[in-house]
Amino acid sequence: MSYIAPVKDMLFNMQHLAGLDQIAQIPAFEDMGIETAQAVLEECAKLNESVLVPLNWEGDKNPSFFKDGKVTTTPGFKEAYAQFTEGGWQSLQHPADFGGQGLPKTIGAACGEMLNSANMSFALCPMLTDGAIEALLTAGSDALKATYLDKLVSGQWTGTMNLTEPQAGSDLAAVRTRAEPQPDGTYKVFGTKIFITYGEHDMAENIIHLVLARVQGAPEGVKGISLFVVPKFMVNADGSLGARNDVQCVSIEHKMGIKASPTAVLQYGDGTVGGVADSAGPGAVGFLVGEENRGLEYMFIMMNAARYAVGVQGISIAERAYQKAVQFSRDRVQSRPVDGSMKTSAPIIHHPDVRRMLMTMRAYTEGCRAMASVAAAAYDASHHHPDAATRKDNLAFYEFLVPLVKGFSTEMSLEVTSLGVQVHGGMGFIEETGAAQYYRDAKILTIYEGTTAIQANDLVGRKTGRDGGQTAKGIAAQIARTEAELIQQGSAHAAAVAARLKAAREAFLNVVDFVVAGGKSNPNAVFAGSVPYLMLTGNLVAGWQLARALLVAQEALTKGEDVAFMQAKITTARFYADHILSKVPGVRDSIVDGADSVTDMALEAF
Repeated sequence: MSYIAPVKDMLFNMQHLAGLDQIAQIPAFEDMGIETAQAVLEECAKLNESVLVPLNWEGDKNPSFFKDGKVTTTPGFKEAYAQFTEGGWQSLQHPADFGGQGLPKTIGAACGEMLNSANMSFALCPMLTDGAIEALLTAGSDALKATYLDKLVSGQWTGTMNLTEPQAGSDLAAVRTRAEPQPDGTYKVFGTKIFITYGEHDMAENIIHLVLARVQGAPEGVKGISLFVVPKFMVNADGSLGARNDVQCVSIEHKMGIKASPTAVLQYGDGTVGGVADSAGPGAVGFLVGEENRGLEYMFIMMNAARYAVGVQGISIAERAYQKAVQFSRDRVQSRPVDGSMKTSAPIIHHPDVRRMLMTMRAYTEGCRAMASVAAAAYDASHHHPDAATRKDNLAFYEFLVPLVKGFSTEMSLEVTSLGVQVHGGMGFIEETGAAQYYRDAKILTIYEGTTAIQANDLVGRKTGRDGGQTAKGIAAQIARTEAELIQQGSAHAAAVAARLKAAREAFLNVVDFVVAGGKSNPNAVFAGSVPYLMLTGNLVAGWQLARALLVAQEALTKGEDVAFMQAKITTARFYADHILSKVPGVRDSIVDGADSVTDMALEAF
């Protein structure tokens, strides 16, 4: 089955939940309301459905390969990337000052979902470039911006993020790559970086690496890390490409999923270029971004952008798996319905447990999509609204949601893609059906750009403990107002959802109090429940957004508007409340009452 972009659901979220019309009143986004969104999304859908979808399975069968220091991407990727950049899709969200289109993240994130649904391996390249652009916009000098941003924004050049080293995974204090200052103000960079997505490829003429390294004499630990731009090819004063820099791809990884995306091992400063001694001597030429020893601060700009984008990847792969499972369940004929409604074998979509699985897949995906859309709108307001207080409030809300979008959406994608395999039965375990690829591709999402535990630690420490739970409790107050609206609405569905939402909100507040009270006095107990806390909170916020969607849909039904779509939205919200949101109180019990059993086992007993 071909992927069909869920444009209608995306526009529903933007209009009714994210408040795109209010975003469009901000001077930076004038005339970028729902009509603009619809036009952009429909064009984006055409590109993804026609060009990138057919390459997805091809990339899994014929992944990128490494030979003689060069990476050749899957057949068709280079041509598809040319179409992607010629259509202006890399520039969508970036400032007009550097050739971008300046659209809000609220619209851009939906396009990102489509791109990742169509072909996640392909989408990783522009995603990393987006992060590099954000870092340079925030911390780059005028000279760096003038040299690199126009070409990155257009997609003529691509960007990477270089953090991880063989001995330094998530613990960046252990970074050993070093940078030596030069008399001309540049630096020579030496070291090895691993797991560098699109660190080498053939789709663009230059690759701009953003690299964490230590300047000689810098303090130990994270306080001594700086950030550098290290281009694959040097850039001449007129903007043309110059000599090859001393950065080499020495291998690419062989992976469980996202096989078409080359994950490179890069060697900086070994004194050779393409196996030939570098006449300039060893050391890759790098340019300092911002100030020395503030590199981790700048890199977090890229990481936060990437974390949100990875959450969207979780939604995208869940959507793709759901669509494939629905089509298979309509086509696969097996067994008579248990209610006797058919006297012969029926398509398996008639069977209650198959429908339960499909509804679970749909509800999770729509809930997380709504949460991500609302978060994107908060980002837009936090960066561009003219009122300082509004910016501050939206920034706090957005930052609280980032670990939820990343952590909850990616963990749910594993459940959804697993259910997709299950719906296919034995055929799902066969690679030729394609269901297994989504399951394999989804696994990396809970790992890269910070594992789920790292997102949970962020939620516990920075987002909950640091302000004494005030942001969390402010969100709970908003949820309580939605409960009141549901009760006032008066339908049976609204009342049932309100009851589930109330129970989940109260459980959430119990956990927030537990986290705040024990963060310093009993950290092992709190962090033993950190991932369950993240999952509880993501579940609550996604369920809250579907409850808000139910209110909109109920009102639309009274006017006879788009009856089939609105009825499906109500049914999905009710299912989420009954089958997914209902899990929250039990998770609360495991966090608050179950901490000791996590840590009581003697280490030697494992």
